[in-house]
Amino acid sequence: MIHFDHVTKIYEDNKALALSDVSFDVSKGEFVFLVGHSGAGKSSIIRMLLCEEVPTEGTVIVKGQDIGSLTRKEIPYLRRNIGVVFQDFRLLPARTVYENVAFAMRIVGASSRQMRRRIPEVLNLVGLSHKARAYPSQLSGGEKQRVSMARALANNPSILIADEPTGNLDGEKAAEIMSILADINNRGTTILMATHAEKLVNEMHKRVLTLDRGHLVSDEREGVYTVGV
Repeated sequence: MIHFDHVTKIYEDNKALALSDVSFDVSKGEFVFLVGHSGAGKSSIIRMLLCEEVPTEGTVIVKGQDIGSLTRKEIPYLRRNIGVVFQDFRLLPARTVYENVAFAMRIVGASSRQMRRRIPEVLNLVGLSHKARAYPSQLSGGEKQRVSMARALANNPSILIADEPTGNLDGEKAAEIMSILADINNRGTTILMATHAEKLVNEMHKRVLTLDRGHLVSDEREGVYTVGV
């Protein structure tokens, strides 16, 4: 599903080394945490998966496609297979919950019939069926993140990238988000989650990839993460 083969990334503008000879694979249906201090390289990995960056050296393959060889026209088709959940929600404030999810489907050309069928499904999955007509300003932080998750799932992606999805939430709301992510994963979606949340990582007992200054220093099945690493 995801394959990094001896990937090095050096940003040309400041010559900063973001990743150094990083190799790992993520199989279909896995739930993998990506951890490490700020600047460790997590964001560079996510940007490559979204085809926003390409490796300086090495190869990144997503769903059998080498991102370095994709044309600009091909990139949107690969991105349709990837859902993304961000820390800061990124909801459209003037649109309802339903409309926020519909927007994600509309930009890939979904029909009205497809939207009427799929949107209630994903809102039910994240427990927000009763908030379909609410606006973001009427929601709690946890609810906003659940809308973000529903939007990311709207086009039935095979891969979900969660970039610090609990960073703005308290412990109870963060636990709710992790429960939903676990359910999504159990339904077959591959999940890669970048986080600093030591407690949540250790409670989940999933695979943990640990980065330190651009190096992959640990790859542990059912791993344990400590903030000192």
